[in-house]
Amino acid sequence: MSNETSTGGDNPADDTAAWKKAVSSVDDTVDSWFTPLRGKRQVDRIFYLASEGADYSKAWHAINLLMALAMPSRRHHAVRLAVSLGVESAFVNGLLKSVFERERPPLLPDAAFDVRRPKTKSFPSGHASSATLTAVLLSDAMPRGRRLWWLLAAIVSASRVHNRMHHPSDVAAGLAVGTFMGRLIKRWFPLP
Repeated sequence: MSNETSTGGDNPADDTAAWKKAVSSVDDTVDSWFTPLRGKRQVDRIFYLASEGADYSKAWHAINLLMALAMPSRRHHAVRLAVSLGVESAFVNGLLKSVFERERPPLLPDAAFDVRRPKTKSFPSGHASSATLTAVLLSDAMPRGRRLWWLLAAIVSASRVHNRMHHPSDVAAGLAVGTFMGRLIKRWFPLP
């Protein structure tokens, strides 16, 4: 028999702790990238407005409504997006967050703006998932605006880290969930 200690996954608790430590290290590194930006009034304002505008998917529903009114031929896309945002919210905020129950990062002590702090848990980011779901479906409905939709999704997602509403890994998971759901919806409910 060998006296060597095994590190090959014999203890799942050790593997989980190591995984959490690695994710926390990446989160801390990415969060530190935002430190030089915090406290710059214009940057804070942009990220504040992005977070607030995306609360309850308000910005996405407004864009969707404008599309439906201005482009009657795209109304079926608007209906698909509105229903999809409801399903995404129930899935992410109702199911996933209750499964993972991750706490949100500590608030910034001297934040320039008071951003609404959701009562739900942190993982995954609902703002990021709804933003990317919207970007996928709006890119399908209005391909010429694809860069704009993805830019808006990126700003909203980054705002959640900047404002300390989410850990970066929460946002990354939200991006993945929203992109996956958007692609799945496009496949299941293709529209011309």
